[in-house]
Amino acid sequence: MTKTSKAISKYLRLSPNKVRRILDQIRGKNYQEALLILQFMPYKPCNNIKKTLESAASNLGNINKKDLTIIEAYANQGPKIKRIQPRAQGRAFSIHKPTCHITIKLQ
Repeated sequence: MTKTSKAISKYLRLSPNKVRRILDQIRGKNYQEALLILQFMPYKPCNNIKKTLESAASNLGNINKKDLTIIEAYANQGPKIKRIQPRAQGRAFSIHKPTCHITIKLQ
């Protein structure tokens, strides 16, 4: 029987579309290779994804990290933070700031 571990990061102030773009790069890779990819990518969500990946690995406890593989990695949409931008002639435009939930599963 193989052990699996899951880590979830919730309510991150990141766009789920931009996070998915990075998760597509590491899905199916082994743990060490994924960390290396995330370390040298120039995008903002990489730090949060890296923390979630390390959390999933540490949830397994004392196990060899070379044998770990990412079997699931996805980002769901969280609640939108709503703000208002004042505009000309008394109008108000709404601003929607996205949040997301990142889930990573290791085996």
